[in-house]
Amino acid sequence: MSHTIVDLFAGCGGLSKGFELAGFDVVAAYENWDSAIACYNLNFNHSAKQLDLNDVDAAVQEIAPMKPTAIIGGPPCQDFSHAGKRIEAGRAGLTESYANIIQQIRPRCFVMENVARAQSSHAYAVAREIFKTAGYGLTEQVLTASFCGVPQSRKRFFCIGALGEPDGFLDSRLLGKLSDREMTIRDYLGDELGTEYYYRHPRNYSRRAIYSIDEPAPTMRGVNRPIPKGYPGHPKDACSVNDSVRPLSTYERARIQTFPADYRWIGSKTDQEQMIGNAVPVNLGKYVAEALLDYLNGSIDNEQIANIESFRSWLKQEKKLASRSISDVISRLKRVNQFLELSDDADIDLYSMRLGRIDAFASQSPSVRSHLKRAAKLYLEFAQHTRALSES
Repeated sequence: MSHTIVDLFAGCGGLSKGFELAGFDVVAAYENWDSAIACYNLNFNHSAKQLDLNDVDAAVQEIAPMKPTAIIGGPPCQDFSHAGKRIEAGRAGLTESYANIIQQIRPRCFVMENVARAQSSHAYAVAREIFKTAGYGLTEQVLTASFCGVPQSRKRFFCIGALGEPDGFLDSRLLGKLSDREMTIRDYLGDELGTEYYYRHPRNYSRRAIYSIDEPAPTMRGVNRPIPKGYPGHPKDACSVNDSVRPLSTYERARIQTFPADYRWIGSKTDQEQMIGNAVPVNLGKYVAEALLDYLNGSIDNEQIANIESFRSWLKQEKKLASRSISDVISRLKRVNQFLELSDDADIDLYSMRLGRIDAFASQSPSVRSHLKRAAKLYLEFAQHTRALSES
């Protein structure tokens, strides 16, 4: 089954490329910066279009007919990041615009990415309330890229939502495959750089500037400067300044952001450096996408369980369950299906026996196992009831 994606604030395509490599079908992308759009369109079969995403109504009118499985994107982070002025105004309002687009289109899932500090911002608190009001369960995690297949110690906050799910629905999938150690540049690129040490300009000279390829790179920023003649050195530099130490090239910075070697770049050097620094590392996007895809392929949706709304009505009318209890049953039904796929004609005793043989299910508490089995039993009772009506 193909899962379609629309990417908002797509930049030069880091998040789109990660989702594409994971197996999603990226069908459209939107961005407001001409240079980033031109770069994006050199590298994908679909087109990125220019769209001011402050205009929520226009965005919804454009995107809703596509009926994407998920909407992904990272609203501009300058007002949240250490590199910005830390003032939540103007551009931070795009976070709320993103949330309103999600609320109106109601895709099955969404992924919002931003700098780590965004999680504690007022703008995110507003967006989070919009997501919850729209019925999304949220997984909220800060991931360090070097544990996710990226040779860079970049930290990024991800809010991943799914309709009708409990909060934390993706935590186990998202955290369960983290590497047990950080990836270094040498791990990823071998000796491709042709140097053991490189210079990365610090924000001020109280910070180190010379790094080894045998450690994760620091965050790739949107600026790239040569070694100044007056650089005083730092006690934590990997080595002292010498003729073999140099700044990274634009291409090398893109590689550390895990863009493919054949990714094509366009625009001025300044624009390219900014695009690379702003981008989600491709492999970090791929890591998140694989966790989401695993969830989508193992969970129940309206195509896998017919007439989910009929099931909801049956629970209310036949079982006299309250709305909250009905939501709990459906959420548990989706969860039990992640352990073992449930078909309409399954035998409940055989299904329960097979469930008990799955280590991940057996490790749940007795109460959780009981609730999950009850949800499966109720659904199978409903399926049997539905079949009897259709045969009469």
